[in-house]
Amino acid sequence: MTVDNKVTVVLGAQWGDEGKGKLVDLLGADIDLCARCQGGNNAGHTIVANGIKYDFHMLPSGLVNPDCHNLLGNGVVVHLPAFFQELETIINKGLDCEDRIFVSDRAHLVLDLHQIVDGLKEDELGRGSIGTTKKGIGPAYASKANRDGIRIHHLFDEEVFNSKFRSLVEKKRKRYGHFEYDVEAELVRYRQLAQRIKPFVVDGVSYIHKALSENKNVLVEGANAIMLDIDFGTYPYVTSSNTGVAGVCTGLGIPPRSIGKVIGVVKAYTTRVGGGPFPTELHDEDGERLQSIGAEVGVTTGRKRRCGWLDLVVLKYSHMINGYSSINITKLDVLDTFPEIKVATAYKLNGEVMDSFPADLGTLGKVEVQYETLPGWQSDISKCRKFEELPVNAQKYVQYIENFLGTKVEWIGVGASRDAMIHIPL
Repeated sequence: MTVDNKVTVVLGAQWGDEGKGKLVDLLGADIDLCARCQGGNNAGHTIVANGIKYDFHMLPSGLVNPDCHNLLGNGVVVHLPAFFQELETIINKGLDCEDRIFVSDRAHLVLDLHQIVDGLKEDELGRGSIGTTKKGIGPAYASKANRDGIRIHHLFDEEVFNSKFRSLVEKKRKRYGHFEYDVEAELVRYRQLAQRIKPFVVDGVSYIHKALSENKNVLVEGANAIMLDIDFGTYPYVTSSNTGVAGVCTGLGIPPRSIGKVIGVVKAYTTRVGGGPFPTELHDEDGERLQSIGAEVGVTTGRKRRCGWLDLVVLKYSHMINGYSSINITKLDVLDTFPEIKVATAYKLNGEVMDSFPADLGTLGKVEVQYETLPGWQSDISKCRKFEELPVNAQKYVQYIENFLGTKVEWIGVGASRDAMIHIPL
């Protein structure tokens, strides 16, 4: 059967925390199904709707729209206690989620065991630690790759689940030595969790293809971002899944021809959380201002984000991989008070301009960043709702990004509220 319907994809174009959830929320008004394709509860989206702030970590932010169904695909790793805790939190804030959130039976479980191992791995690495969220995401994906992971459907065969669970604990204790973990209590807990999750479980592949065949509007919400992709990011300072457009196919079971519009979400400057290289990072007053004005604290981790000027080398590389149909620039208003704004336009190594973003972190640590300095606009843009209402220098900043990347800016975020977004029809 050939399905001509196309999904819309929203992806992070930098190191994450770009504000993807807000765009998903806006697009969600016309969406029938919102799907997550990778990651776990190490992601974080904040949405402010009707004066209420919602923090999403694992659940798709399409839940804010009462008419939108939501799916965690097979590429997502699911920590069941966190799933139910997050669901309970947003229900208590007034969202009716009944019969609107579903989980693929092929999705892998994140166990508390994986979270313990995550901490042990970071302790073992010491100063060379990756700076993970310690949510167990990496160890869960490692179990998946090692073929000793436990999937959602295993929960419903108690004998199989118990055997796999005990085997996994034994392997981790052989690797890390004995650590406190009540196996019998966990088995009892997961028998209970199996019954709780059962009503949410579907064949994810059939579920999304049925939606496409019925001509439903489907939106895929990426987690993390391309510079944290396990293949294309600043390895090993990355997450453990494919965070780019390729992860949409493998994480949901849809073919490339089913992907339509791909929107890259770009913060008007650059941030990252955790360890790893960051060529445009600022260690001065400008960096502190970006952090303070932008309220740059991780939704999931509570960690302050490192801040720097917009890196167009990163974005060009990002666009090469994901092929953005259009761009959403977020938090442009954070730059309102800066008299001058810099953007990185090239990396030089030994006096020569580099062709692309380097794979080797040693090389990346030696690059000389080339900047273009643009004039600021030094005025409040938070009330602007049309591109023409922006100050001329703000317009020029947006146009510079467009021209450099060779793709159009379709959305511009100018504030925290739900309606603080400019849409430029393509």
